[in-house]
Amino acid sequence: MEELDAGVEPTPPVWAVFGDLMAGLLGAFVLMLLCVMAGQLELSQKLDTEVKKHQAEEQRRLALERALAGPLAAGRVTLDHGKIGIAGSLLFAFNSADLQPEGRALLRSMAGPLATYLQSRDEMLMVSGFTDDRQVRDRNKQFADNWELSAQRSLTVTRTLIEEGLPASAVFAAAFGAQQPVASNDDATGRSRNRRVEMSPTPRPRAAPAAATPASAPPHA
Repeated sequence: MEELDAGVEPTPPVWAVFGDLMAGLLGAFVLMLLCVMAGQLELSQKLDTEVKKHQAEEQRRLALERALAGPLAAGRVTLDHGKIGIAGSLLFAFNSADLQPEGRALLRSMAGPLATYLQSRDEMLMVSGFTDDRQVRDRNKQFADNWELSAQRSLTVTRTLIEEGLPASAVFAAAFGAQQPVASNDDATGRSRNRRVEMSPTPRPRAAPAAATPASAPPHA
């Protein structure tokens, strides 16, 4: 009888099996809880980032509105998502890049406030020229196409702002021709809206950190 009992493996107590089961369930619960907490933390960080971004954009908009209060109130410029728009007809005659007196007076009134705004936020001003999609009709062949016309207009505005006090290091010119219309070119009203100059404050580029200079190798013996 003793020999038979010796050959039978003992059965673990029920409480031990139950304990292992509970430990496994507790581990799974803790793992799920950690995953949920990590997801909530990531969501909270994303929401915080979006809130800060929205607040920064709102502060930027309000600062631009204060800087351009006069021209905005007079309807001479528009402000849309940080882009300052000026109708091309206010600055230039048709197919011309020569600044009109009214346009120069407007830019003169904007140069000082824009310089203060850019300095306070460490930003630069991108001046962009746009045209409608009609081919340039230039008797003097000064402009080969709309690209050249929009480029010269943006350069004219950029140089005028510099002449009126905006630091040259705080502004640059860009040309888009007819490639980014804001209205249809099928009628005169739409084409008039597309002939425009826009100014967009942008973050100033940061200089890349200088690479470490490798130590010179010791001279050979």
